[in-house]
Amino acid sequence: MRFTRVAAIAAVAALSLGVTACGDSTEEGTGAGSKSFAAGSTMEKLNKAQKIKIGTKFDQPGFGLKGLSGKPEGFDVEIAKLVVKELGIPEDKIEWVETPSKVREDVIVNGTVDLVAATYTIKDERKERISFAGPYYEAGQNIMVKKDDATITGPDSFKDGTKKVCSVTGSTPAEEIKKYVKDVATQLVLFDTYDKCRDALKGGQVDAVTTDNVILLGYIAKDEAAFKLAGANFTKEPYGIGVKKEDTVFRNFINDILEKAFADGSWKKAWDGTAGKFGAELGTPPTVVRY
Repeated sequence: MRFTRVAAIAAVAALSLGVTACGDSTEEGTGAGSKSFAAGSTMEKLNKAQKIKIGTKFDQPGFGLKGLSGKPEGFDVEIAKLVVKELGIPEDKIEWVETPSKVREDVIVNGTVDLVAATYTIKDERKERISFAGPYYEAGQNIMVKKDDATITGPDSFKDGTKKVCSVTGSTPAEEIKKYVKDVATQLVLFDTYDKCRDALKGGQVDAVTTDNVILLGYIAKDEAAFKLAGANFTKEPYGIGVKKEDTVFRNFINDILEKAFADGSWKKAWDGTAGKFGAELGTPPTVVRY
């Protein structure tokens, strides 16, 4: 009887150890075996591959700026990393793909990247080709001028047709400022990156640069003696994460991650370590739009 009881206890102990070991392999870690996703989902595919391609900007301080490490740094980047963590993929397996405004939809549709986090304003016309998770931040369009310029005080300053303003091809700010310029052909200068707009302003080829306030604040923080904002924000720009149009499951997965980040403080932590350093306000978490 004693032998039977001891054997039974040993068997239970062995079973418990086995369950614990199994639990460790499925609930913890960052490898492919540490996460479980629906068969055939984008999440399962990426987790099994243990790699992911993410489109972002390389020229925008605070959101996506290529640093000394050779990798982009900023709020968009940190938000994307939250998604990667939940996918069970190590950060060193991320391939960052430079994604200027004009090609954001293209790289999603063509499968060049798995998602895009690149100061990407959610717009209905873009939803015709791709889908958005989010928003995870709401910016506002503004204008940057030289520090000593008192002639430009807001978008209405372009209505007389004498001032040139620079923005980026394919961007929301480029389209929005067209409402205020008298002659688009002569007043609106477009480049593929905001770095080129900044350089054109500094060199006197244009009188102003327009894009979202947080991007401009990043440039100003790096050269306060040269630039300033002119007036208040004049639009609302909700930033989302772009994914393939038909991939509702992946979009909802990302939305769940964003809402979790709002609640557990990781969203604010990402902001404080990036764009928040430039004095821009984070505000309250935006409401995720599910559709």
